Amino acid sequence: MTNFLKIPYQESKLEEILSNNNYQTAEPYPHIIVDDLFDSDILNQIISDWKIDEDSTVEIHNDGKYVVNKKGTGINTIFSQNMEYFLWQLSRPRFLKFLEDLTGINSLIPDPYFFGGGLHSVSNGGRLAIHADYNKHFKFKLDRRLNLLVYLNKDWTENNGGCLELWDHSMSNCVEKIVPIFNRTVIFSTGSTSFHGHPDPVICDQGLSRKSIALYYYSNGRPEEELFSPEEHSTLWQRLPSKR
Repeated sequence: MTNFLKIPYQESKLEEILSNNNYQTAEPYPHIIVDDLFDSDILNQIISDWKIDEDSTVEIHNDGKYVVNKKGTGINTIFSQNMEYFLWQLSRPRFLKFLEDLTGINSLIPDPYFFGGGLHSVSNGGRLAIHADYNKHFKFKLDRRLNLLVYLNKDWTENNGGCLELWDHSMSNCVEKIVPIFNRTVIFSTGSTSFHGHPDPVICDQGLSRKSIALYYYSNGRPEEELFSPEEHSTLWQRLPSKR
C-alpha cells in the first residue's frame, strides 16, 4: 500500500520544469511533455489496483466511428485508495499553483466529479478520432482550460499505435506525435481549436490496453481572445485530411 504521506511528485521537478518553461510558445498550441514527473512506485501501485474491466460503473465508449474500444471511469466509480490520493494531490493548492505558473492561466479549478476524466483504457484496435473537447463543465458551466494526461504503458513504442497527436488549428498538419509511454505526462491548453486524439489504432496483445489517467481543470470565464466558440458545445470531431 502506498505511503499516504508521500506526495506523488518531487518539488524539485516542478521547479525544474518552471525554470525551463516554454509552455506558452509551444506549437500547435500551448503544451508540455514531461517524463518521470511522478513517483514510479505510486504509478505502479495504481496499475496494480487497476480493476476497470471488473467495475460495473465503468463507461464504455464504442460508437464505431469516433471512439472505438475505450473504457473510462464514471462519476459513480469508487477509486482505489492509491488512485484517490493521487487525484487529490493533483487537485491541491500546491499543484494548482504549479499549473498556473506553468500555463499563465489564473484561478484554475479542479473538477471534483472527474467528469470524463479518471482512468481510461483503450484495448486492441481502439482509437480516438481527432477532436476539440467540450468547453463547459456539465454541472458548473465553468470553462474548460487545461488537460493533464499521465500515461501508464510500459514497453510501449510507436509500433503499438495509440500515439497522442496534436494538430494545427486548420487541421492541415499533425505538429506533435507523442508516444504514450509509462510516466509520461502531457499538459495542454484546451479551446475550440485545440485538436488532438489518437486516431491510429492501438496494437497490443489480448488482455493489455493503452492506459492513462486524465484530469481536467477549469476557470470561471476565459479571456475574450480565446472565445473561439462562446456558446457551449460538446466534442468537436474532426476529419483527417485526405493526404493522411
